[in-house]
Amino acid sequence: MSKKKKHEDHEEHIDESWLIPYADLLTLLLALFIVLFASSSVDATKFKQISDSFTTIFNGGTGVMSYPTETIPQENTKGNSNEKDNKGNGETTQKELKEVQEKVDQYIKNNKLQASLKTELTDEGLLITITNDVLFDSGSAIVRTSERSIATQISNLLISNPPLSVIISGHTDNIPIKNELFQDNWDLSVTRAVNFMKIMLENKKLKPQSFSAKGYGEYKPIASNHTNKGRAKNRRVEILVLPSNTNPNTK
Repeated sequence: MSKKKKHEDHEEHIDESWLIPYADLLTLLLALFIVLFASSSVDATKFKQISDSFTTIFNGGTGVMSYPTETIPQENTKGNSNEKDNKGNGETTQKELKEVQEKVDQYIKNNKLQASLKTELTDEGLLITITNDVLFDSGSAIVRTSERSIATQISNLLISNPPLSVIISGHTDNIPIKNELFQDNWDLSVTRAVNFMKIMLENKKLKPQSFSAKGYGEYKPIASNHTNKGRAKNRRVEILVLPSNTNPNTK
C-alpha cells in the first residue's frame, strides 16, 4: 500500500523544465520586434543605443546587432561637400554679375547717363534700369533712333560664355492710354520691351533663346504716381541679367 501511494505521488509531479527555453524564446522574439521597430526609424543614434543595450544583455560584447556607425560620417561628408559646391556656385554667380555691373557702370559714367540709367545687384540678378523718357516719345513704343546705341552698347556688355539669361520688362505710369496702336498700358509696356529686346538681339553674339520680354503696365511702380517725378520713374525699361545657368522662362 505504501509503495503504491509513492508511485502515484511521483506521477502527479509535472516536469517544468521546458519553461526555461520557452521564456528565452519569448525574450528573443521580443528583442527581434524591438530591433525591427528601431530599424524602421531614421534615427541612427537611437538605433545604436538600443543595439548596444541588447548586445550587452545577450553577449556582453560585440554581436550581430552591432551598427556600422562609420556610414553616418560618410553621408554627412557628402552633404558638406554639396553645401560647399552650392556655396562656390553662388560666389561664382555673384562675381560674374558683379563684373557685368562694373562694365555697365563704366559705360554709364563715360557717357554721362547717370540720370537715366542705373544698376543694382539684387537677389534675382543684376538689374539695369533705363527711364522710358530717354528711349521713347510719349505714347510711342519705337526706340528713338538717337538712343538705339544704348541698347547696342548694353548688348555688347552682356556677351558671355556661357551666355547670360536676360529678361527685359516694360513699365508705364498709371495714366491711361488708348489709341489706334495700344488698347492700354499693358500693350504699350510689352511692345516697348519687345522692341528694345529686338535691337539688342541685332548683336549676333547673343543667343535669342536666352532672352525673354514682359510687360507690366502700371502695376509694378517703384515710385508714387501722384507726382510728375514719380510717374517719370515708373516709366522705365528694366533689364534683369540672370546667372548663366538660369532659364529666363522660369522667372
